[in-house]
Amino acid sequence: TGGSGSGKTSFVQRLREQLAGQATFFSQDDYYRPVAEVPVDSGGVHNFDLPESIDSATMAADIGRVISGQRVQRREYLFETAYRDDREAKTETPTSAQLLEFEPAPIIVVEGLFALHEPQLYDLMDLRLFIDATDIAKMSRRIKRDRLERGLPLEDVLFRYEAHVLPAYKRYIEPYREAADIIINNHDNFEVGLSLVLSYLNHQISEGQSA
Repeated sequence: TGGSGSGKTSFVQRLREQLAGQATFFSQDDYYRPVAEVPVDSGGVHNFDLPESIDSATMAADIGRVISGQRVQRREYLFETAYRDDREAKTETPTSAQLLEFEPAPIIVVEGLFALHEPQLYDLMDLRLFIDATDIAKMSRRIKRDRLERGLPLEDVLFRYEAHVLPAYKRYIEPYREAADIIINNHDNFEVGLSLVLSYLNHQISEGQSA
């Protein structure tokens, strides 16, 4: 876990590249509720930065099925569609969501804003990571992502960051920093932390294969 813009997605992508065929990856981003079920703030704006916005119970159940050896499928959640609906600009043609498949694997990686906040996810984990970064670095990354990938205007990004992102971080994410087994600093880069985690995971894989 880690705050929005801390680098969780980039860190997980590097793990995915290094652990090809050895790990399955779950992201809370794929378990957001339909936009009509996402809570709204006092101004009527949907707040995607609350635990209630995510169906963590279904996510935990899917992870449990994969742990038991089953394959799970789920439709990808498209933020550009959700945000577009939130702004009531529905004339664009929505991008087709992909069908995601989760296969049993020696390692299961769970990523998300509230991965440590939700007890049903927390209790499944053997190793808990917290990706940390300065507030300036997180805000800069969030602005770039939301403007380039989600097509949000700058004023919308800044509003959401101040009204939704920061309060959620202080209440639901930062308190679990000390509960993590490893805190990975990503103020500039996470290479040292990545090497440490990969060494541990590869050792676990080797131990499992020799058992």
